Amino acid sequence: MSGMRYILNHLHAGGGVLLRLQRTGQSPFGLNGQLSQQTLTRSFSRAPDSSTSQARLKLRTRLAVTLLFGGGLMGVWWYVDSEKQQRHRQQRVDQLKKVALGQGTFSLLDHMGRRRAKQDFLGSWVLMYFGFTHCPDICPDELDKLSAVVSALDQDPSLPPIQPLFITVDPERDDVAALARYVRDFHPRLIGLTGTPEEVKHAGQDYRVYASPGPKDEDGDYIVDHTILIYLVSPDGLFLDYYNRMKSQEHIVESIRNHVKNYVRL
Repeated sequence: MSGMRYILNHLHAGGGVLLRLQRTGQSPFGLNGQLSQQTLTRSFSRAPDSSTSQARLKLRTRLAVTLLFGGGLMGVWWYVDSEKQQRHRQQRVDQLKKVALGQGTFSLLDHMGRRRAKQDFLGSWVLMYFGFTHCPDICPDELDKLSAVVSALDQDPSLPPIQPLFITVDPERDDVAALARYVRDFHPRLIGLTGTPEEVKHAGQDYRVYASPGPKDEDGDYIVDHTILIYLVSPDGLFLDYYNRMKSQEHIVESIRNHVKNYVRL
């Protein structure tokens, strides 16, 4: 009797245990006529499987929906941020165009005697310096710094090579031969450029370079007072930045690296 009361009290919770056993032809009772404990354990342990599976399925569904929703939000955020950065870069380019610096062209002779134009350097990053070979200290110091910057950037394989240029502001003394002797003391890719006084003046004016020869001494020597800047030119031939004497090699390297990585071709 105690076995029957146990069955009746748990019939609803067990989800029709006896009915399932009868359909399968199995006896729910043991040899002593009481309901087998093994049968109860096995049967009632099966009852929550369906609800547990449904709960797990709902959890997985919610997790999938959450991941999809979160991924969608991340995608929207990435797109908005990318568009914002693109607008900022384009605004920077538009501002540089309005500066009207380095917008023109030049045609000069390099230190090998070959005619070189600004178009020859399109597609390359260019570091440009205006000076003269008879400069006692400033020009050598700046060209040493320029050469060190180019060498440091060469160590980064993710960056393209930088082309250094040296344009004379003293064409009277800086002919092709003088430039050839001078540039070999600096970076091996350094190209020296010279030309007629009119060609040199035109190239300098395009970058607003000031150059004025001083009085000659008894030996005919003189100093040229000139703008002391290193110019960064993009592969589009567009002036991007400049560096004065106060800018260290490390500062210039980091600045150029940022320009290259954030560069957007026109």
